[in-house]
Amino acid sequence: MFRKTLLVSAVAASMVASAAHAETLRWTRSADSLTMDPHSQNEGPTHSVNHQIFDTLIYQDMDVEYQPGLATDWYVHEDDPRIWVFEIREGVTFHEGQALTADDVVFSLDRARHENADMRGLLTSIKEVRAEDDFTVHVETHDPNPLLPNNLTNLFIMSREWAEEHGVEEPQNYAAGEETHAVRNANGTGPFRVVSREPDVRTVFERNDDFWGIDLYPMEISELIFTPIESAATRVAALLSGEVDFLQETPVQDIERLANAPGIKNEQGAENRTIFLGMDLASAELRTADTDDNPFADRRVREAINLAVDATTIQASVMRGNSEPAGMIAPPFVNGYSAELDEVIPTDTDRANELMAEAGYGDGFRVTLQCPNDRYVNDEQICQAVVSMLARIGITVDLVAQTRSLHFAELAREEYDFYMLGWGVPTMDSEYVFNYLYHTKEGDRGSWNFTGYSDERVDELTVAMGQEIDEEARNEMISEAWQIVHDEIVYIPIHHQMLTWSMRDDIDFQVQSENDPHFKYLKFNR
Repeated sequence: MFRKTLLVSAVAASMVASAAHAETLRWTRSADSLTMDPHSQNEGPTHSVNHQIFDTLIYQDMDVEYQPGLATDWYVHEDDPRIWVFEIREGVTFHEGQALTADDVVFSLDRARHENADMRGLLTSIKEVRAEDDFTVHVETHDPNPLLPNNLTNLFIMSREWAEEHGVEEPQNYAAGEETHAVRNANGTGPFRVVSREPDVRTVFERNDDFWGIDLYPMEISELIFTPIESAATRVAALLSGEVDFLQETPVQDIERLANAPGIKNEQGAENRTIFLGMDLASAELRTADTDDNPFADRRVREAINLAVDATTIQASVMRGNSEPAGMIAPPFVNGYSAELDEVIPTDTDRANELMAEAGYGDGFRVTLQCPNDRYVNDEQICQAVVSMLARIGITVDLVAQTRSLHFAELAREEYDFYMLGWGVPTMDSEYVFNYLYHTKEGDRGSWNFTGYSDERVDELTVAMGQEIDEEARNEMISEAWQIVHDEIVYIPIHHQMLTWSMRDDIDFQVQSENDPHFKYLKFNR
């Protein structure tokens, strides 16, 4: 976990760009980027678009191995374990011609620590970022942080000069609906540059022939056209008709059909994402409930919900086998995962009804469940199934399913009593989950903890696991923290999501568990 990976230059000889194979790739998925401001939102589809335009110091390749990006090397300073040293790649230019220097890295990391930036939760350990010279950056943390490089895989580097020119030194305030130049325009150092953009309709990219990695990666796509299509049936029809070439997040009901379609193939694998339900545990009363108190504050109600939500049935009937029922919010390849805690408790409606009665809600209650309808695989259908399951224990659920841009904006404003969320772990370590989802919502921590959950010991462990360099001691902290939140039933896990990408059968492109297609790797079989 703490070992820096080898440089990609070792494989450069086998990955030379081929002009003969250069062609257009037409890409679709259900949702567009929320914003092109690279530090505003820590959200999957947003990162997927920005990875085509911008670079990070370190990134995860198609095998989710850590690789050098704009940093050619990184290591702990020999005289101070609180300082990470990053050696910055020389000779790199931004799309509009500005030369990359250490100053741009300092600017970007400081910008991502701003209160408007959803990325700031990854950088809470940082005390100061300094440019030691034009191509060396020192990142000093308050205490030793063995995970700092892991936290930088979606931390995109901007040009300070460009940001100052366009008045975007601070990141967009997404929750307030702020519009800035960086929301619809981008100037990165990445493999593709933006030609045109119409949010939620179409974004056209062209290959950056001045890309620093032009000879390190296949780079066979000369033009990349991204067209988000909300309707699952329309996305599939577009692939079958040849209107698009690559379909990200194939609808589960169409996997077999596409596997048997001429000229089409599927690539499949486990996704680094868990789908779950969150509840307001802390308010005196709920906004949408027909009670004058907060039923979710009672652990017995949460246990009843956990017993009533049948993840195995959702797996079979909604996901058609393309999910793995979950008991914790971390997939198996994340450090700190526990097979014991991930074991799914058998559905028991009778016991659930007993718990509801013991808690004083024998007659049930009414509440609204907020769900996205274009973010996760079959998200609205999962919520519909949950509505039916909770009706069996007297909870009448009013379902509101809406586009993810509205869902996440309202969630960020803490307007929800009951909601669906999915969570990936790009650092491959449990600290990321606790830092965002379980730590008390204060300062830069707990920024996605909309439950109001607060536990002093969990907070202590969350901070400690981000500083401890002894791996055995650190894993003991992680294990203790997971046990506490598991016993408290802070969230209702549903499943670990499986991932299917469908594409033309002459495309060579494997699934990446982060669901992050790095198109610089894509090749055409000719």
